Parts: sequence; structure tokens; C-alpha cells
Amino acid sequence: MITAHDIHKQFGTLEVLKGIDLTIGDGEVVSIVGKSGAGKTTLLNILGTLDKADRGEVIINGTDVTRLPDSQLSAFRNQHIGFIFQFHQLLPEFTAIENVMMPAMIAGIPNSKARCRGQELLEFLGLKDRTRHKPSELSGGERQRVAVARALMNKPDVIFADEPSGSLDTQNKQELHRLFFDLRKEFNQTFVIVTHDESLAQMSDRIIRMADGKTLPQPLHKGGE
Repeated sequence: MITAHDIHKQFGTLEVLKGIDLTIGDGEVVSIVGKSGAGKTTLLNILGTLDKADRGEVIINGTDVTRLPDSQLSAFRNQHIGFIFQFHQLLPEFTAIENVMMPAMIAGIPNSKARCRGQELLEFLGLKDRTRHKPSELSGGERQRVAVARALMNKPDVIFADEPSGSLDTQNKQELHRLFFDLRKEFNQTFVIVTHDESLAQMSDRIIRMADGKTLPQPLHKGGE
């Protein structure tokens, strides 16, 4: 599914990533953990094509995304990758269903087909009666589930999540964490999650620990639900 080799990234004189190698399998739920400044989010952004490495390669489902020109990279990202952010990043002027449909509209999918897909996802996520509500009318947990539906809209190969439960209370955190495994069971969805939440990390199939821009050797870990 994902292979990264010799990933280096530097900001000015600060070397943030120092030769990262990793492989993530199809349908895996993988957590990336480490102290602030370890390079977790930088690595996630490079794997998710939001940023470019200074050196190294990232291959997603056989495509070397580091070699794609910007126009092709944007199309690849829209079709194959979903994102969930800590603060959901929903557009406040649009309803839940409109936010969920956004990736499909960018991809040129007909409105009726996109709306049907969006309705199905929101119903699956328990938001059938909230489709016409704007983000300000939703709870924090509901907003994050809308963000999950948006990430799933174009049936991506992989979803990258950056501290997805960081802004949620304990109950909503637990519900979101269980949801990831429900989605893996339902859709064989691959998740790569940056998190400080040890309970989520321990639920994952595998934990990648980082320190000082490198991945640390880890004992075999098998979480999941």
C-alpha cells in the first residue's frame, strides 16, 4: 500500500526527518507517536502528498508520488487520499452534506451521485438527521464524524489523520477511535494516524515511534479490535 524510503526533510538549518523508511500494508491501522518536535506531522504531510521531501521516495499503491508533477499530484490526492485533521476544518458556510460532497465535486462527480454517496456515509456514521446542519449547529463529535465522511467520499486508498481526537472529550474520543475500526471492518480502510493518545495507539495494528527525526526499533505490536 505505502512504501517510504530514505525520507529527508529540512527547514532552514533544522533537519526534521533524517532518513525515514517504512511500509504500511493494505487495511492496516497504524499509529505514529512521539514527543512534540519528533517529526510526526512532517512525515504524515509527506506521506499524504501535502508536502514534499527533500530526498527520498513515497510509493502509494504502485505510484511513485514523489515523481508526479503538481497537476497530477493534486488529482492523485483527490482520488486516492483522505484527510482528517484535529479541528475538522469544515467550511462553516456549508451544511454537513455539502462539506462531505466537496471532494467529489472537485473530482467532477455529478452532483446527484455525490449527494447520494454523501447521504449514505452520513447515515452510516449516525448523522442521518444532521445532513442540513451547518458546523456551528453540530457538536464536536458530530463535526469530526462529518470530517470522516468527507475523507471517505472518494473511496480513498488511505486516510491520513493528524491528532483526529485531540480536540474531543473522552466519550467522543472513544467513539471516534471505535469508528476507525468499524470503517476498517466495513471498507478494509487503511489509516495512518499521528496521535498523542496512547489508548488509540494501543488499539492500532502497529505503532511507529519517532524521536529526533527517526523511527525507533519497536517490538512486535498487534492491537486492533
